[in-house]
Amino acid sequence: MKIKNNTVLITGGSSGIGFELSKVMIQNGNKVIICGKSNEKLLAAKKAEPKLITYQCDLAKTSECEELVDKIKINHPKLNIIVNNAAIVNKIDFLNDEKALELAENEYQTNLLAPIRLIKLLYNTISANESPAIINITSGLIFAPRVIYPFYNSSKSALHSFTQTLRIYLKNEKTEVFEVMFPAVNTPWHKGTPPKIAIRVEEAVSQMIKGLEKGESEIRVGGAKILYLMSRVAPGFALRKVNSIK
Repeated sequence: MKIKNNTVLITGGSSGIGFELSKVMIQNGNKVIICGKSNEKLLAAKKAEPKLITYQCDLAKTSECEELVDKIKINHPKLNIIVNNAAIVNKIDFLNDEKALELAENEYQTNLLAPIRLIKLLYNTISANESPAIINITSGLIFAPRVIYPFYNSSKSALHSFTQTLRIYLKNEKTEVFEVMFPAVNTPWHKGTPPKIAIRVEEAVSQMIKGLEKGESEIRVGGAKILYLMSRVAPGFALRKVNSIK
């Protein structure tokens, strides 16, 4: 995949992996558009990286996704890459949390349906330009889910499956389809308590970029690669190991 001179949309680009990726993409001469739910975070990101183009958007809401797509089509018709990075997680006791179903709906809307919706609505724009690519961000937890993240695991597993089928569907088209599976990364996603095994965000994005440059359709970063291998050889052990992480 060509890393330079693209027009890139990165969802959830105001912090963590999304913001680090945005900075790296700008350094490589790309035009970078980010969206996020929090206007405060978007303003902070813009202050730290003035070249960013920002849009506020709650991806869990269909109408706001559609409004974002309209703005992209009008203002950035050269868009050729979309990175579906935005995701939320709810750490809950599924059976005892009274808001479990409400949280599930919001999480699936954000983590799964929003990427599908954006791909569907922006595909014609992306594919009309040079070097088109769709990049979906998932997790090593698709191989061995954690009990405390009941919706996150399954939403990312579903996105993984969708990405595989989309890649097959587009095999004779010029649009490339990538998936990046991250391990635990030290970002605000962990709300100040990242696990001890979490890697630096700079290292995570660096491995992602290297995989994209090599044209790897499925990029397993750091511990996600180990978890993939463990799940194939000893799935029960992989499941126990993941759920023992502190």
